[in-house]
Amino acid sequence: MHHDSAPDRHDYRTLGERRRGNDLLHLTQRTYAIVLAGGRGSRLKQLTNWRAKPAVPFAGKLKIIDFPLSNCVNSGIRRIGVLTQYKAQSLIRHIERGWGFLESSLREYIDVVPAQQQIGDGWYVGTANAVFQNLSLLHEADPLYVLILAGDHIYKMDYARMLRDHVTSGADVTVACTEVSLHDASAFGVMAVDESGRITDFQEKPAHPTPMPDKPGHALGSMGIYVFNTELLCAELAADANDANSSHDFGNDIIPRLVRTHHVQAHRFTDSCVNMIEGRPYWRDVGTLDAFWEANMDLTQVLPELNLYDDDWPIRSLQGQFPPAKFVLDDEGRRGAAFNSLVSSGCIVSGALVRSSILFTKVQVAERSLVEDSVLLPAVQVGRNVRIRRAIVDEGCKIPDGFHVGLDQNADRARFHVTERGITLITADMLGQPVDLNL
Repeated sequence: MHHDSAPDRHDYRTLGERRRGNDLLHLTQRTYAIVLAGGRGSRLKQLTNWRAKPAVPFAGKLKIIDFPLSNCVNSGIRRIGVLTQYKAQSLIRHIERGWGFLESSLREYIDVVPAQQQIGDGWYVGTANAVFQNLSLLHEADPLYVLILAGDHIYKMDYARMLRDHVTSGADVTVACTEVSLHDASAFGVMAVDESGRITDFQEKPAHPTPMPDKPGHALGSMGIYVFNTELLCAELAADANDANSSHDFGNDIIPRLVRTHHVQAHRFTDSCVNMIEGRPYWRDVGTLDAFWEANMDLTQVLPELNLYDDDWPIRSLQGQFPPAKFVLDDEGRRGAAFNSLVSSGCIVSGALVRSSILFTKVQVAERSLVEDSVLLPAVQVGRNVRIRRAIVDEGCKIPDGFHVGLDQNADRARFHVTERGITLITADMLGQPVDLNL
């Protein structure tokens, strides 16, 4: 079996970076990434009442923002700007505390940039406007290429491969795309391409999407991931800012206009996805409560679609100093146990049963309680004789003794938010409890 030799102690690259070689590393070192992380994610309802969507917890001990940031670092892109806006304090705190390991002496850094009204007296009015208001970041970094990313999707992608395709094709702009069903395509930017992969048409969220010629039930959908030549990006953003008819959005305005005037190339996600399932790339927009619950529940399967145990492509995050998870009591009717579940550090399951669920850090479940098919976010405390089924319980909720949820949807709707699929969201405010913003 082949074993990679031990890296030099001053080699800060990941194993994945060293395997790809110096050609891709050279491209990534000349790239600056901008992560658009200012959105609320209103379809997540009360789950984003006090946090931006990229700050929503995921998979037991991560946050959604950790995926694009990990993809950047694993790809070798170590100069990153994160643009925030909506209720960004928890997001800013997470990045500052969890992503401070980059080496500034090697020009590695993450700039967390709140909306500051740097140009005019308005906040960001579109994705293109958000980048335009922060062009000073690009002038300071002086990159050849700019990678634009959304901060609210779950996926594992090697951006270095996209950069290589961008340079090889001679494109001015490259747009990452994935195949989506025609039924879902109206939620995406939909593109048509020629035999060389050049984009010939781009429509943002069309009512009647154009299907792929060889797959009539599917369309090529934009992932909201773009590589720009820096000089072109700066010029286009300046022109767009002076266009009174523009909505100042990449998908609505910038990309369609450039398709008509410049070389815009499509990059297939299958060529750079690090997490394939039977030939299908894993990419999730957990933009609704049902999608959020489903993506988390998939992780409890024996073979989940998202591989979080990949040492070559780790998803990094803030790692709190918590004790190991603990399961106590072994009496009939009050036995501490968990099956087909993820149980994070700092949890205590005391004489209770957890099935097909995810317990985030510092969750406590008291005796004779049952938690099934549920997602309990950090620091939730579950009392005695509680039944929780098919629910999402927000951070810091204190569930009283004898509480039942998920057994009677009509009763649940009177107190909480119940989704189309029957998933119940419980927040501290719904329970009449104060929200602890310091969790």
